[in-house]
Amino acid sequence: MNLISAIKANKRLARIITALATFAIVMALCVSGAVENLVGESYALYAEFALYLIPYLIAGYDVLAKAGRNIAHGRFFDENFLMSVATLGAFALVLFPEGNPHMAEGAAVMLFYQVGELFQDYAVDKSRASVAKLMDIAPDHATIKIDGAFVEVDPYDVDPGSIVYVKPGERIPLDGVIVGGESSIDTSALTGEAAPRSAAEGDEVVSGCVNLTGALAIRTTKAYEDSTVSRILDLVENAADRKARTESFITRFARLYTPVVCGAALALAVIPPLLGAGSWPEWIERGLIFLVVSCPCALVISVPLSFFGGIGGASRAGVLIKGSNYLEALARVDTVVFDKTGTLTQGVFTISDITPQPGASQAEIMDIAANLEQFSSHPIARSVCAAYRGQVDPSRASSVKETAGRGITAVLDGRRCRVGNAKLMAEGGVEVPEIDEDTAATVLHVAADGRYLGRIMLADQPKAQAKEAISQLHGLGVSRTVMLTGDFQHVAESIASQLGIDEVRAQLLPQDKVEAVESLMEKPAKDAGALAFVGDGINDAPVLTRSDVGIAMGAMGSDAAIEAADIVLMDDNPLHVATAVKISRKTMRIVRQNIVFALAVKFAVLVLAAVGIANMWLAVFADVGVAVLAILNAMRAMRIPAK
Repeated sequence: MNLISAIKANKRLARIITALATFAIVMALCVSGAVENLVGESYALYAEFALYLIPYLIAGYDVLAKAGRNIAHGRFFDENFLMSVATLGAFALVLFPEGNPHMAEGAAVMLFYQVGELFQDYAVDKSRASVAKLMDIAPDHATIKIDGAFVEVDPYDVDPGSIVYVKPGERIPLDGVIVGGESSIDTSALTGEAAPRSAAEGDEVVSGCVNLTGALAIRTTKAYEDSTVSRILDLVENAADRKARTESFITRFARLYTPVVCGAALALAVIPPLLGAGSWPEWIERGLIFLVVSCPCALVISVPLSFFGGIGGASRAGVLIKGSNYLEALARVDTVVFDKTGTLTQGVFTISDITPQPGASQAEIMDIAANLEQFSSHPIARSVCAAYRGQVDPSRASSVKETAGRGITAVLDGRRCRVGNAKLMAEGGVEVPEIDEDTAATVLHVAADGRYLGRIMLADQPKAQAKEAISQLHGLGVSRTVMLTGDFQHVAESIASQLGIDEVRAQLLPQDKVEAVESLMEKPAKDAGALAFVGDGINDAPVLTRSDVGIAMGAMGSDAAIEAADIVLMDDNPLHVATAVKISRKTMRIVRQNIVFALAVKFAVLVLAAVGIANMWLAVFADVGVAVLAILNAMRAMRIPAK
């Protein structure tokens, strides 16, 4: 909560306390007979009217003002209008002295309505707090050297390739690579993980993290507007614009519901006495009670608050959900489809073998492979470059073209070179020797000027959390887990058997993955669960967009994948897929509980009001009490389920 919000909240609390104290004093005076003794029996009713008006106006002057402004602008039938009409109507019963006027109840309704609003504000502020912590990750400045002196500048003014200096305790302002120093990095604001990470020269770091122990020099790789912290803040700020179907329905429902119940309350107050079925005060009272009960506050507040709380709780766990619509869809997921490399596996390949053809050498194969793969962000490419002992030189290559799911072609030192899988080789008319089908390794072929030079064998290992992630998803009722990969079938099946994945589809191009997901989404209406796809590479962007729910690995995932995804896992931990599903289902349970509870109580009290059993105090509970209970229940959505 910022300073202005805190001041407003304190003023409101002070006003409510003052109104409650005044109300208690007035009630004591009226009940004890002190007012009647002071002014006489003839004027006691009007004196009580004036006295109860004091706490009423202290508590509710802003509600009356809002209702008046809305009416002036042609906006009727909101909660301010309902509260104003109901409470002023209770006071207006003083015109029917024989009907036991309800000034005390009228003042109480306004008082407790404001107490409910205070609870609502508290809940919203608490829910926003987890999201607000993300807003604090934005760096205040970046430190650079100008003419040998350290100067603090706006991160927006730092160009990619610049060197920024980060002292212990400062936030890393931009994404980059450490070129000097070593330290421990606090990533909790982004990933939700409390344990700091070690970072040294050559390691990549992302903006928004806190440098803990040592001074660092970092070469920036992105402009601030493209950095991790900027991207996260943009996702958080825009999350509220994407409403769930349930949330949108409640909004539409309230717009229709409110004028209907206002008409019903008016009819209840006017028609029976006109037909001679009772006195005017009796039926006006019933109409007013009906009006108080009908206020849809419990629904219009608690349902959006539940979604907001779920998104806030997820953010603290390192899961960024771009909108409540995606949270709702995730709760319906019964099929989870995974990319393999970098998603279920570490994405850090170890070269196990280099096999040159006659006339070629291992050094030549690695030189070509590294100087082409430097232009790719794929984990295989990064691993090849990391294993290369020479120095890559971008100026040696021209006409570079990366084909997603196949590899890279380029002119290197005047030679037309290819580095990729067998399909890429076939496109260039390069014949590839057969490979042992039992080889559980990824194969990278290298060719130059149409001649096959040899292959690089790379092995990848599953992430430590991957098996547990699959197990938890099955435990949550996810009926099918599928792995899609461009790798060989035998490699994919080896990984899948280790992790407990139900189905494998291998040797797929990006368009093949889209087709595979579309076929998996074809189900009978009765089985209309949602499909989630989890990926990280640029080749995953189309299928992330096509799936019901796209989940991207955020820390090491490509920008294209993160932009295309609906949900981003900030620490690349596949276990957080299960965490996200748990949070979504818990949130939807709370939403359904609030809807059923609020409607059931309100309907029951509305019926009791119509037949003359319910009084104004019961109406207060049915409105304010139900709203407070629903809000408190909605706040449970902020708690992260146990892993």
